[in-house]
Amino acid sequence: MPRRLRVLYLASEADPLAKTGGLADVAAALPRALAGMGHDVRVLMPRYRGAEAQAGEVRTVVPRLPVPIGDRVVEGALHEGRAPSGVPVYLLAQDHYYDRDGVYGTGEGDYWDNCERFTFFCRGTLEGLGRLGDDAGWRPQVIHANDWQTGLVPVYLRTLYRDHPWLGRVPTLFTIHNLAYQGVFWHYDMPMTGLGWDLFTPAGLEFYGRINFLKGGLVFSDLLTTVSRTYAREIRTAAFGQGLEGVLEERSHDLHGVVNGLDYEVWNPGKDPAIAQLYSADEPEGKAACREALRAELGLAPGPGPVLGMVTRLAEQKGLELVLDGLERVLAQGCRLVLLGSGDAGTEAAVTQAAARHPDRVAVRIGYDADLARRIYAGSDGFLMPSRYEPCGLGQLIALRYGTIPIVRRTGGLADTVVEFDPARRTGTGFIFDAFTADALVETVRLVVSAYSQPAVWRALVRNAMGQDFSWEASAREYVTLYGKALRARGAA
Repeated sequence: MPRRLRVLYLASEADPLAKTGGLADVAAALPRALAGMGHDVRVLMPRYRGAEAQAGEVRTVVPRLPVPIGDRVVEGALHEGRAPSGVPVYLLAQDHYYDRDGVYGTGEGDYWDNCERFTFFCRGTLEGLGRLGDDAGWRPQVIHANDWQTGLVPVYLRTLYRDHPWLGRVPTLFTIHNLAYQGVFWHYDMPMTGLGWDLFTPAGLEFYGRINFLKGGLVFSDLLTTVSRTYAREIRTAAFGQGLEGVLEERSHDLHGVVNGLDYEVWNPGKDPAIAQLYSADEPEGKAACREALRAELGLAPGPGPVLGMVTRLAEQKGLELVLDGLERVLAQGCRLVLLGSGDAGTEAAVTQAAARHPDRVAVRIGYDADLARRIYAGSDGFLMPSRYEPCGLGQLIALRYGTIPIVRRTGGLADTVVEFDPARRTGTGFIFDAFTADALVETVRLVVSAYSQPAVWRALVRNAMGQDFSWEASAREYVTLYGKALRARGAA
């Protein structure tokens, strides 16, 4: 394998150019880590409204890019800029598709033409790469595709582009960030993709009579990864497989779990300008000032119990019903709750009503405020993540970094990154429960309160948490190894 790889990191969003969730964080941090190891990594994503403002000096590298969409040709363009990290970013422009208020939709739902929008993204990527690679220009040795929005790229490479002079030999690694989002569209859109009906089968893109973009990536990529080892096992079962467990089991030898990392330059309580007082594992005293500042900011009453924080999407996945069902019993133990998030309208209403019933003990902010999120991580004592499932989760990694103790359900990446605390030996980094019930959550909070009431025990726990290393370097090395494996599988190493 070459010492310096040329990697195209293909994603539908990357922070700070566009962000709706954790994929954007990964698409910013992993390429940065790979570049730091000496690899020539470049990101390619759609040019959404406002993306260029975060991409430095942007130049046009392919001014006219005709892309076949069904029986017509849609023209776009390819621009090049740089992320704040210095990593080159290609922006695929087509204003009809991407110059919109949202990335995937609005508060009323997904855009009706997302199939067409991301068909253009996948095919436009390959057409753009072909132009870039002409006359010995930049040619990736590996394409790292992410989630359903990129799922047709591996399909195209092994079908429509298999005889291309060099694209046909490029291996693909495909990462599943959350199997619940699959890009499923009606079968009448099949001709728009340019792919033949021979691929609309159970062995190809067909999924219960519809087209499934994610399935295309799973079937046609050389290697598959997901964002934790436990989740890689879970998604091969009916309980977590979202209907694709058979496909994943069939490809289990090519499926690898690589835990997401955290950008320790971005998330650092020793440098964070948003928090009340800086602190570190060696000098943790500032965390108490952050706690008091958060309490005062949100109007919570003082008290002896721990402040429990949540920064989360208000979605079924996140287990908010356990928090709501157990809230009275959690508050009765002396806890206060701080929640920042948005999502399901019914859940938004329920948590807002809970705050109205307990204005001095529950603070809820609907929406997303990046600086407030940081103050919650810094000022909370514990961090609640009672998820039904959690592919990896970044919240618990940030919490550990900020000395805020994770309280999690044993699933996915939460099981891989939080070690259960043993108060007798003072080992471990958090509190874990198994059953998806309010009773299990409340009982675990009881253990948290007990540990918190013993200052020496709690200091040891905070020290353990802040001593963990989930920086991106280790995960990036695993990806480099997998890139080499993908190259060998395609005979390109």
